[in-house]
Amino acid sequence: MYRIGLGYDIHTLVSGRDLIIGGVKITHEKGLMGHSDADVLIHAIIDALLGALSLNDIGTLFPDTDKKFKDADSTLLLKSVYEKINAKGYGIVNIDSNIIAQEPKMMPYIPKMREALDNILEIGQSNISIKAKTNEKMDAVGQKLAIEAHAVVLLKRIEA
Repeated sequence: MYRIGLGYDIHTLVSGRDLIIGGVKITHEKGLMGHSDADVLIHAIIDALLGALSLNDIGTLFPDTDKKFKDADSTLLLKSVYEKINAKGYGIVNIDSNIIAQEPKMMPYIPKMREALDNILEIGQSNISIKAKTNEKMDAVGQKLAIEAHAVVLLKRIEA
């Protein structure tokens, strides 16, 4: 049996924070505002995984009202969610994702992001697609005020 999940996240760019996307620290004068490290790509992937099995969403599982998630490393949150997916008897077939940012340019960081995600999920980098897009200077992303990400995952029941 297969299950598909869709995830989305957006965070505001602010001064005084590191920019971490896909588990990779990116050189930029601003970072993303959030309760955790605000990794939009990993958050979108987490929501896609949770959605595929109807397990609520990232905000329910890791609420921003809980101090233990303050400045949390999103790679650890992803690992926790992936363990839940495996415990339900599912594995990831593949991930397809987009990072939408006017700047900085994401392409130089994508190989490291794919490696970082594969280190957690162990599905092979060839099963992790990350594409970089801009919003052509339109809306909050295009005006360099925010970065967003979308992700789709395909899960397959693991044969016992």
